[in-house]
Amino acid sequence: MPLPLVWLGAAAISALTLNELSTDRKKQQQRRLRYLLPQRIRDLNRHESPVAIYPSELMATEQRVKPVVGALICCGIGGVLDHTGIWVDDDTIIELGGEGLIKPVSLARFTKERSGKNVFIACDSTAKPIASEQAALRAIEQIYQYRNYHLIENNCHQFIWQCFAPNAGKVSTFKSLNRQLAFKFDRVIYWDLLDV
Repeated sequence: MPLPLVWLGAAAISALTLNELSTDRKKQQQRRLRYLLPQRIRDLNRHESPVAIYPSELMATEQRVKPVVGALICCGIGGVLDHTGIWVDDDTIIELGGEGLIKPVSLARFTKERSGKNVFIACDSTAKPIASEQAALRAIEQIYQYRNYHLIENNCHQFIWQCFAPNAGKVSTFKSLNRQLAFKFDRVIYWDLLDV
């Protein structure tokens, strides 16, 4: 009989923790509204993260942003990983699929067979997308080419990073991609909901 009480206690603690995280996220969004100019990396304290808000299905931001050519977008995979792509026009995203093919896909296809119901767009503190038309052109030039896909060594994040910075080093995780882009653009990154 004590086991159900443990489950109830764990559920109560989880609910309180989630509520506290949600409150923190709302406070962070309110602080964000104070920025009239983009929040720069060089203005951060040594221990502050260059990514203010990561994408989250549980605590999605209320901010919705329209995509622009060359914007970085993502959706969730299994609640654990993130899949990234580059927005190139009204309903076309260039992605590196798990089979190694670089291909154009619609927004519906980008999220198909992935767990996330939301699509997020990388923005600065003023809700302007982190984007590069040059990165979009580099992605378009590679359509229908194959890569030796590897979950860690040569994944969608590496493809995106090479589109944004062709001669830069490798990235293997979503977190490292975010850090590199934050420093490249000198902007703190906020992942907002894609508004299409």
